[in-house]
Order: sequence, then structure tokens, then C-alpha cells
Amino acid sequence: MDKRLEAFERLLNIMDELREKCPWDRVQTFESIRNLTIEEVYELADAIIDRDMDEIKKELGDLALHIVFYAKMASEENAFDITDVLNGICEKLIRRHPHVFGEVQVKDDTEVKQNWEEIKLGEGNRSVLAGVPQSLPALIKASRIQEKVRAVGFDWEEPSQVWDKVSEEMEELRNEIANNNAQSIEEEFGDLFFSLVNAARLHGVDPETTLERTNKKFIKRFKFLENAVRAQGRNLKEMSLQEMDAIWEQAKSQD
Repeated sequence: MDKRLEAFERLLNIMDELREKCPWDRVQTFESIRNLTIEEVYELADAIIDRDMDEIKKELGDLALHIVFYAKMASEENAFDITDVLNGICEKLIRRHPHVFGEVQVKDDTEVKQNWEEIKLGEGNRSVLAGVPQSLPALIKASRIQEKVRAVGFDWEEPSQVWDKVSEEMEELRNEIANNNAQSIEEEFGDLFFSLVNAARLHGVDPETTLERTNKKFIKRFKFLENAVRAQGRNLKEMSLQEMDAIWEQAKSQD
């Protein structure tokens, strides 16, 4: 037997044992492990940002467990089982890749995405945005929205055009700040963020990944600052901004 199939069968058998014999696993429900699944996805995302292959492997295993867990619970309710799950995704992949499993010709990944959205509409989706989960973090959701409407041709003709929109939104924000209109300030910040996400996409940059890398960089530098101040026997609140900036520059040199 293929080693991959052996490993998957082993996981299925372990899940059967756990569901029957472990007091904790036995009482779990879809709802009770939902938040744990979300946590596992974020842990995988962290490992990917760090390019930590050992952690990626570990987190993929945790997610595989969750998939098998949900399928096991569903089979107990006679709703579906792991076979249905795997056959379902296989059929969808074949249906949505006619350029691989059919006679359709494509010239690049852009045409693949366009065909994908057209096929989804043919499957009964009434909007190209129907597949964007409501619970996605706002930054990722903005990016996915823009990717999906681009697939049906709703996009800038030239990437450079987006910068006029960014400038326009920045000016509108400045005007509302000058007018001290709290509600409009919030709205204009949202418009500016959305246009910047668009700009990032048009220049081949994933905004979520980029911002997270910046978050990690800032955290690393700030911890350097904290440790340096602590080594001096001082407290950040006692220091001037100029003193902190000097150490911050040292932190930047450590990148």
C-alpha cells in the first residue's frame, strides 16, 4: 500500500479509537472544537510567515486531525463521512480545472481565475462575492473581495491608476479631520485602507502577509529597546523620546 494511504488510514483508526475510548474526545461537538480549529489555522499562518518547516508540518497535522474529527462526528449522525469529504473536493477540483481535466485552453493564471469564477456562477452562486466568508479578518476580506471582482474584469486598466485613488482618499480623509467629523473620519480611513489594499494587490504584494511581517519586525525592535533600557536599570517611562529613538536606531541595525 502507498505510504500516504497507510498514514491516512492510521489517522482514521486512531480517531475511531479516541472517539470511543477517550472521555474528552467522546464528548466533543462541532461547536466545541470550532474555536480550536480557528486557533490551529492561525498557528499554521504564523509558521508560514516564519518559514518554519517543522512547525508547518506540525500544524498541518493538527489541521488534518480536525478534518478527520469533524468527518467522524458527522458520520455518527449519518450526515456524511470522510469519503464524502474527499470525493467532494476531488470532484470540485476536476470541475473547476477544465484546462487540466478537459479541453479548455488558458494562457496564464489570470485566465484560470476568471474561468474559476465563471464556473462558480454556473454552479448556482448568484454573486462572485458569495464565497467570501463574513468572519474573515477585514484586511484579508478586502484582499479577497478585490481578487474576486478582478476575475470578472472589474479592475484598473493600469496598476498606476490606483495611486490617484489613494491620493484622492488621503485628501478626503485630511478634509474630514480638518472638519473634526468623527463619523466621516472613520469612513475615510476605511476607504483609504481599502485603496491601499488594492494598490498592494496590483503590485503583487499580499497586504496581510506584509503587515504581519512588519508587526513582527516592530515587536523584535521594541523588545530590543525594552531589554536595552532594562540593562541600564531604567524605565521606558523615565526616558525621553530622543533617548528611545537612539536605541531604536540600534535595534534597526540588528535586523
